[in-house]
Amino acid sequence: MVDIFLRTLPFFAIIGLGYWAGRTRFFTAEATAYLTKFVFYFALSAMLFRFASTLPFAEIFNGRLMLGYLIGTAAVYALATFVAWMRGLDIPTTAVEAQCAAIGNVGFLGLPMLALLFTEAAIGPVMLVLTVDLVVFSSLIVILINGGRDGKLTPATFRLIGLGLLKNPMIVSISAGLIWSAFQVPVPGHLNNFLTILGGAATPGALFAIGASLAGKSAERVQVAAWLSFCKLVIHPACVAVVLIWLIPIDPFPAAVAIAAAALPVAGNVYMLAAHYGIAPHRASAAILLSTIASILTIPLVIAWVGTP
Repeated sequence: MVDIFLRTLPFFAIIGLGYWAGRTRFFTAEATAYLTKFVFYFALSAMLFRFASTLPFAEIFNGRLMLGYLIGTAAVYALATFVAWMRGLDIPTTAVEAQCAAIGNVGFLGLPMLALLFTEAAIGPVMLVLTVDLVVFSSLIVILINGGRDGKLTPATFRLIGLGLLKNPMIVSISAGLIWSAFQVPVPGHLNNFLTILGGAATPGALFAIGASLAGKSAERVQVAAWLSFCKLVIHPACVAVVLIWLIPIDPFPAAVAIAAAALPVAGNVYMLAAHYGIAPHRASAAILLSTIASILTIPLVIAWVGTP
């Protein structure tokens, strides 16, 4: 436990450095936005494509893992939805709370951290988890918000979802890499060097951007944020563990990676969606802030439980 905590500490130290930079205005909100855009569209995409294209396709794709993670995530999504419904919330606000409870920071925090802790063999399972989050649940929140707000679903909503997936650089880079891998085409040395250098900026850039963005988050609605953080950090990995260990058992290593990925704090893009639609942005902001702080302790606990190589 102590060893894992010390191994994860540098990641949170970089997040803390970013938080200091944002809090002191050394890094403005505009600078944070541009850094996030660089990481999202360039560095992280290069990292994902390089891993997806160089790993054998058969070693990456695991249908049982994707199904198990989907069921486990849907379970905590349903729980948060039920609790929100019992409190009398409308559908769009309920969707934002459910998204906070079930969707973690897999892209910016999970990829670099789990690759270090579990070795690069963890990249394949993490990419599958990320794909489920982006394709299924990022689409679901758009459907629920638009349907709940307008009282009906229109073709424009599904067109918006389709365009969003096609324009998402993480989806594009993973898909392109998997296609490259499926055709068993070697990655030229110069291209691999380019991707390695550019992708190397993903880890420090993403962590710093997380911290800088947290500087602008508030801790309003603390009770609700604490409940959503508990769902994300405790109930979510527990649900995924039940499914992947007992209901749809898979090999211990990918199961451990998926459970650890489920233990990550609330993803920053939940706040972006909430702010874009003007639905409970302060609630999402507080959940991101509290879950990220608490995850300094909860992530090592979960990883110590599932074990590392």
